[in-house]
Amino acid sequence: GGAKTSPKSEEEPPHTYQSTMDFLRNLFSSTLGLGSVEKVLDELNLEGLARYIQSGKCKNIVCMVGAGISTSAGIPDFRSPGTGLYANLQKYNLPYPEAIFQIDYFKPTVCHYFMKMLKDKGLLRRCYSQNIDTLERVAGLEGDDLIEAHGTFFTSHCVSFSCRKEYNLEWMKEKIFSDDIPKCDKCSSLVKPDIVFFGESLPVRFFTSMKMDFPQCDLLIIMGTSLQVQPFAGLVGRVSKSCPRLLINMEKAGQADPFFGVLDFGGGMDFDSEKAYRDVAHISTCDEGCLALADLLGWKGELEELVNSEHSRIEAEDQQEKASGAAGAAAETGTPRSAPEDKTTDQQTND
Repeated sequence: GGAKTSPKSEEEPPHTYQSTMDFLRNLFSSTLGLGSVEKVLDELNLEGLARYIQSGKCKNIVCMVGAGISTSAGIPDFRSPGTGLYANLQKYNLPYPEAIFQIDYFKPTVCHYFMKMLKDKGLLRRCYSQNIDTLERVAGLEGDDLIEAHGTFFTSHCVSFSCRKEYNLEWMKEKIFSDDIPKCDKCSSLVKPDIVFFGESLPVRFFTSMKMDFPQCDLLIIMGTSLQVQPFAGLVGRVSKSCPRLLINMEKAGQADPFFGVLDFGGGMDFDSEKAYRDVAHISTCDEGCLALADLLGWKGELEELVNSEHSRIEAEDQQEKASGAAGAAAETGTPRSAPEDKTTDQQTND
């Protein structure tokens, strides 16, 4: 029984003096910062990171993202305590509450499409998101690419434990637009978006994936989060000690507590000390940071082209949806969407 350390060679039994010493050496070097750790980056800046990504040694990038990646899309942070989901919406300058569901109000950002490019190039292992706005999905990341740590608007479920019927975004959108309270078709209980509200526990998949992804990660990119909310923030300490970590944010975050210094067991970030060897802080908006890194990687033109073509596609789809739905929606609810002129009201047969 018991956990075994891997033997040095076939003949050696696992529990030798040597393996015990190796174990202790690893323990001390990781917790007390003693001993040498492999230094992967030749420079602690975006240039050094770009060279590392291009070296072919970097194959399992994990992204950790927070509200800062969506602010350029105008997304509010719904998880702050004291804000009901639809309460207090005036402070977000939304034209009306349903705007949360309107694709033309929010489009994925440069940062979202940068992560899609990492996926397309076979470099993205997983994206861990604190956001509930589903923009990662709109940008082309799929269920398996994503861990939505605080849940998502993408699906909703009946709150009754004996029922738990699932509903999609379209269904919920329809209820919200028609001012209906979302009730389950099957049992008439309330239907709630799959969002982790304050004080609720995170999805099980967050914990199972975390145990697999972080030990394998060879570059951690943290964007748009101040790393204040646990257990999400603690993920930065779960990568190996040699794994480089890039923070793209408007301010530095996630540093080790200076009071505990070397006894910081949480793997706090170290950008500035003379011992710094793997952490890079790029202080900018997430979009600017992603464009700068894409530029160094020779991907900038490709990224800009992706953003432009995708935004055009989303706008075209939305115009189409508006055209077909405007007449019906205006007649039923008097919705404040910019409905086309009266001409369309004769064409309700198209709906």
